[in-house]
Amino acid sequence: MAKRKKKNPEKKIIIIIIALSAIAAATYYSLYFLNKPKFVRYPGFGIDMPVNYTIHGIDVSRHQSFINWEDVKVMQIKNIKIGFGFIKATEGVQNVDEQFKKNWAAVKKAEITRGAYHFFIPSKSGRAQAQNFIETVTLDSGDLPPVLDVEHINSTSLPKLQLGVQEWLLLVEAHYHVKPIIYTNAFFYKKFLGDKFDHYPLWVAHYLVKDKPHISRNWIFWQHNETGLVNGIDAYVDFNVFNGDSAAFKKLLIK
Repeated sequence: MAKRKKKNPEKKIIIIIIALSAIAAATYYSLYFLNKPKFVRYPGFGIDMPVNYTIHGIDVSRHQSFINWEDVKVMQIKNIKIGFGFIKATEGVQNVDEQFKKNWAAVKKAEITRGAYHFFIPSKSGRAQAQNFIETVTLDSGDLPPVLDVEHINSTSLPKLQLGVQEWLLLVEAHYHVKPIIYTNAFFYKKFLGDKFDHYPLWVAHYLVKDKPHISRNWIFWQHNETGLVNGIDAYVDFNVFNGDSAAFKKLLIK
């Protein structure tokens, strides 16, 4: 009878370790590299675009002056086109953006999904600022939820800032029957808003990062660049992406 070879437990352990290491490496690669947003330079847009996202958009105000929204609509480079536009409506307690009325009507005529935002002044009443927005903006079915742009604290105390923001959000939600979106940059949110507003949808600004905005909480829009170019606009434009597919985007819109 042939002699049995002695089993080598150390060799078996080494094989198991190698196999587990290979599995771990493959998992890391799939989770990190395959899902990591890929940026591609598009000369037509003038910036690097995160092409892993399918829905791209812009936000504008009086600083872009006259906008030919039809030209914006038809611009397409490969599979990227402008799918939504946020438009500044109001600021503080009485200011209305001088281009809002024209932009609001023209973007709808061009059949680009539209949204309106209010620029928040911390030293002013949140209630009065909400009223300014409500008196200015009529939201229709198919529009994006209202947005509060809060990115400065100035000399206002933190409790006053947060109280004013909360007043605006509650009053606007009660009027339009939809939860508003908060817009701010990643640093401001973490330092001045934080956990108190984590239940609101977030549109976060964070430039010069090549993966995603560096913020721990969930977000739905990412403003990734402020120097984009678009046909029909003779100025730099902020570029954004939606964090989801077309079904999620449609679900977000006002019914």
